[in-house]
Amino acid sequence: MRTVAVARNAMATRFEIVLHGEREPALRAAGEEALDEVQRIEALLSLYRPDSEVAHLNARAAHEWVRVAPELFHLLEKAKRLSAETDGAFDITVAPLMRCWGFAGAGGKMPSKSAIAEARKSVGMDLVELDSPQFRVHFTRPGVMLDFGAIGKGHAIEQAVEILREAGVRSAIIHGGTSTVCGLGKPRDESAWKIAIEAPPRNESEKPALLSVVELRDESLSVSAVWGKSFDAKGKTYGHVIDPRTGYPAEDADLAAVVLPSATETDALSTALLTVGPKHHDRIASLRPAIRTLVVKRGRTGKRPLIKSQNLEVL
Repeated sequence: MRTVAVARNAMATRFEIVLHGEREPALRAAGEEALDEVQRIEALLSLYRPDSEVAHLNARAAHEWVRVAPELFHLLEKAKRLSAETDGAFDITVAPLMRCWGFAGAGGKMPSKSAIAEARKSVGMDLVELDSPQFRVHFTRPGVMLDFGAIGKGHAIEQAVEILREAGVRSAIIHGGTSTVCGLGKPRDESAWKIAIEAPPRNESEKPALLSVVELRDESLSVSAVWGKSFDAKGKTYGHVIDPRTGYPAEDADLAAVVLPSATETDALSTALLTVGPKHHDRIASLRPAIRTLVVKRGRTGKRPLIKSQNLEVL
């Protein structure tokens, strides 16, 4: 049994694949082809590449109906369904708010209330019209902008795994920036791929603690958290995950994890779960029969965190 590892930078993060099989050259070729697929999807969905199809759509769809590739159209349909299922907690039209808060490629800034209110006018999947027979898209007002940051990585991983399957790979693990990971089959001599989730620290000096160990076999795990890209203002930390319903950074949870067969769905639903927090955990956990979930809200120093989970063991 051979083991091959391949990696590449894409979507502003690092994608890595570990493959097990009998023939090393075939494994390496399959891994490289899967990473080619990730880069192809980046070229399709990137908000920041002026030649991407999404950039083209954002520039024109408020003025006319725009025909898009079937792949992009079907992803838009899925995003619209997920937005409706989560009551707007997941919404790819959040881009105007991301720009308003300075998170579009930067570290963030505190906007005025009036700027937030203005940006919210251009947010909502009800502003995106889809013409199924013609694969056409139209925005009903100027200023609407799509951002696939909360679903594109999952979609890329899901498509990459299909490339691996078609190449005959039966055992592999792929992740994008460690936030979304898919376990194909199982590793040798094990029953499943085992992924550790660390508890959210209360401060920079606190040592990471193990929160859960997730077993994956032909499943995907996505973890969303408020740390990473953030900024401090007036004694408060503002994270980069914006609640599309309020226009403000999500603050009802610090970490959320979702496990499902589809990496596209785990990517989107972990963002939704982080946004709604433990109070509305059961709403997200009811969306799919096979879903496994975990959401954490840190307690203050000396206080226990609030944790809600479904089918995931908390250590």
